[in-house]
Amino acid sequence: MLIGEVARRSGVSARMLRHYDSLGLVRPTGRTVGGYREYSPEDIRRILHVEGLRSLGLSLSQIGRALDDSGFSASALVGDLIRKTEERLNRERELLERLRTVDAAEPSGWHGVLRIIELLHGLGSESAARRQQAVLAPAEDVSMPAELLAEAVLTESDPNVAGALRWALARAGGDGVASVASGMGSADVDVRRRAILAIAELPGSEATAVLTDALGDADATVRRTAALALGARGVTQAVPALLGTVIEGPNDVEAAELLGTLARDASWADRIMSALVDELTERTADSAARIRLTQALAEMPGTIALDTLRQLTHDDDRAVALIASTLVERIEERPDSET
Repeated sequence: MLIGEVARRSGVSARMLRHYDSLGLVRPTGRTVGGYREYSPEDIRRILHVEGLRSLGLSLSQIGRALDDSGFSASALVGDLIRKTEERLNRERELLERLRTVDAAEPSGWHGVLRIIELLHGLGSESAARRQQAVLAPAEDVSMPAELLAEAVLTESDPNVAGALRWALARAGGDGVASVASGMGSADVDVRRRAILAIAELPGSEATAVLTDALGDADATVRRTAALALGARGVTQAVPALLGTVIEGPNDVEAAELLGTLARDASWADRIMSALVDELTERTADSAARIRLTQALAEMPGTIALDTLRQLTHDDDRAVALIASTLVERIEERPDSET
């Protein structure tokens, strides 16, 4: 079969067939009387083998070795091709995400596009100082995409950079809550902790809803962060978690202050007081927790905790009794005291 016919049947151009011949990859078995290349069925089969291996990404030199070297390891080559293909796909995905980020920022021109690319490079730096600089000194004429900031928040381990990112995310507006809330579904507890810290600084009912859901998180730090943020927003659903924070710490002082603020609502004052007293009664063997609970009573509004504190001045735990005595004196000095 002459080269033109082979080209039509195989889909390989005559020019490429000549190139294969020059490389010794596929040499036609014979020649016609006129000197034209003549391919046998075996030659055509080899051409098809070459094209099949090319479709896997092999170079022509690799194909020649694969077809002619009986000791050539097919499995090793395929494994290497898989690795290189995965690397290429990852680069393509990164490029796609970068393009989507630029598009989401809606730059008005190439100047805006270049500014967003500069921000991306800064956030991708190995230097924490460079990443922080990229967040704190953005271009004035280009908005920072909330989606980009949210992604960076969820992966940033440096506390200073993370703080700057949360600050920028709170200022960015847009769909920041939804973007960072995706981290709450992560199996990685560090990602959930970063997400809840960011959401705690975002305003609005959507953020409040995510924080409320986080009260049921398996991680105590996530639950505590959500409770403190909700308490600051006046959400009474946080009361049990705030009480747990007073008992367990850390942030027990902040939690106690928030319980005191929530107790200004008359409908919640008795419930919060009852919960504190119940915990004091039940935790007779936990001196540290009882001290924190006693101190929390001082944060209750007015004098509603005064009688309880007076009783605690006779507590069997001397540390609790001394603290209660001090707090009684302090409350009795308040202008609204009714002793």
